[in-house]
Amino acid sequence: MRPQSKILVLIGLILLLGSACYGATITGTVSGADSAAFQGAFVEAQNAKTRITVIVLSDSQGRYRIPDLAAGDYRVQIRAVGYRADPRPGIALTTDQNASLDFSLQKSQVRWNEISQYQATQLWPAGKGKDLLFGHCNICHQFQSRIASVHRDLDGWKDRIAFMREAMRFSVFLGPNFSDQDAEEVANYLNSLFGTDSILPKSPADMPAYQKTVRPFSSDAMNIVYVEYEMPAPSRMPFSAAPDKDGYLWIPDFGLANKITRLDPKTGEMKDFSIPFTGTGGVHSAVPAPDGSVWIAEQGPNRVGKWDPATQQITEYQDVYLPGKEGIEDGGSKHTVRIDPTGKVWTSGVPLTRFDPETGKFTRFDSGGGYIYDVKPDKNGDVWFTNIFTNKIGKVDSRTDKVSFWTLPTPDAYPRRMEIGPDGSIYSGEFRGGKVARFDPKTQTFKEFPLPGPDPSPYGLGFDADGYLWYDSHNMDLIGRFDPRTGKVIEYPFPHPEPAIREFFRDAQGRMWYGTAPNNKVGYFYLAK
Repeated sequence: MRPQSKILVLIGLILLLGSACYGATITGTVSGADSAAFQGAFVEAQNAKTRITVIVLSDSQGRYRIPDLAAGDYRVQIRAVGYRADPRPGIALTTDQNASLDFSLQKSQVRWNEISQYQATQLWPAGKGKDLLFGHCNICHQFQSRIASVHRDLDGWKDRIAFMREAMRFSVFLGPNFSDQDAEEVANYLNSLFGTDSILPKSPADMPAYQKTVRPFSSDAMNIVYVEYEMPAPSRMPFSAAPDKDGYLWIPDFGLANKITRLDPKTGEMKDFSIPFTGTGGVHSAVPAPDGSVWIAEQGPNRVGKWDPATQQITEYQDVYLPGKEGIEDGGSKHTVRIDPTGKVWTSGVPLTRFDPETGKFTRFDSGGGYIYDVKPDKNGDVWFTNIFTNKIGKVDSRTDKVSFWTLPTPDAYPRRMEIGPDGSIYSGEFRGGKVARFDPKTQTFKEFPLPGPDPSPYGLGFDADGYLWYDSHNMDLIGRFDPRTGKVIEYPFPHPEPAIREFFRDAQGRMWYGTAPNNKVGYFYLAK
């Protein structure tokens, strides 16, 4: 290559790398209605072109800093429960620009769709409809986005419940175990809360018990940064976002969408791929494999699927149902998918299964009845799982296929997600027990760590690069960082009500990815230094 050509190539490379570096920053302060510094306001900047949103919190002195913004036009706004401030659209940023924007908050009404599920359990009146709603109807969303955000008459609520029963008829909660009388009870209860003649005050803050339900956050929790991406169409119900070897994220669109979505995190571009199944697919899980394929679990039809990177098509593999239980979860379902070191595909659900891509055959394991919720192969190839209804964790030995079980110390702990720690210990979130349980495979003993708050409800779990275990508090609308070495927990505010995070995945840069299905977004977070 001639010297002039080398120089041109070098200049082009420098320009390319320079254009990829995000350097603009927005800083400022947030003050309250009393003009004092306001801690804990979410300040978010959304790029008008890419729709990528960066979200930070104001600290104890009211200061905020939104870093690493690409050049472009931004809309900057504040989000704080019980307060409002006018948004600032049309903020034009150039590369490496530092812009300054100050906000003054004004008092506003607290809305019913801004409170957590825990708060609703404390403030809503008792009734059978309430018990049924919280016990059966929180599969893909809670009450904030699709219940408290609208008002309907009784017929309207009956129509929505009928729709959900049809769409989720395979579900153990909304299928045969949810009767016509149950539907009537829930419709009447919702009509009493969010019908034309609501018994609730206009704001939950008008209730004497409200203030006791408000969860404060420490100043240590103000350094978290969220980066979020909007799904390409409404009601996609993104359950997670799992990184592949090329830096793309793979998203299962749960419910009626019948798609998986690939996200380019640099540009925000999303591309959909449809599954062949035409009913309610309920794509619950999508995980990339080392060979570039993506395996998915279809909860509705009891199938696994494989996305082929060469053809960009999905092939489905149908598992059989138990006789007399065709089409429902109790007869067979695929929940969470993982690939073991040999390339076999494991799925939780009913029952625990292993699929061999070479033979196209499923192997089913006696998992003690109940419902297998999570599944994780360890570095040795042994496969660990949780059983929510029998209150156990289990292991399949990779050499012998022998299944072993261990019962959690806390009764009815409802172990949902699990993670394998850096030292090989098994961690499980006790959804009803409000704890993190650590199991030592060598000594076969448990140690439990209580989590803070009145209803910790740990759901999604994930280890970060520093060995901290993150969890989503499903009912308190926050995420927590648990230190396995000390048991210390820091709780962090989440930028939306109803996060409903099922899983956390860590990418090669150490960013922790999540999906928030009710909010129709995926994103990642990190701690600012």
